[in-house]
Amino acid sequence: MNIAKMMQQAKKMKDGMAQMQEELATLEVVGEAGNGLVKATVAGNHQVKRIEIEDSLLTDDKAMLEDLIVIAVNAGMSQIEETSKAKQKDMMGGMSLPPGFSL
Repeated sequence: MNIAKMMQQAKKMKDGMAQMQEELATLEVVGEAGNGLVKATVAGNHQVKRIEIEDSLLTDDKAMLEDLIVIAVNAGMSQIEETSKAKQKDMMGGMSLPPGFSL
């Protein structure tokens, strides 16, 4: 592989990364716990945007409610990570990185 072709691929990858980051910045996912009784909306930049709690839980055990909030937030964060990794994989288009390198 010649250096010019490698430079073209590097530029294409850089442009793809910028586009992917823009897409992720606008992405929002909802993590749920307790069959939807608690919902956490998480943005692509890993910021929690909103927490929704079913009214019936407000009279329940405080510790259980706290646990459900943690579960919902973690579920949202996991969805963001999975989406980010899938977009990175698509962007790489079969091009592999040397061992020890990641995006």
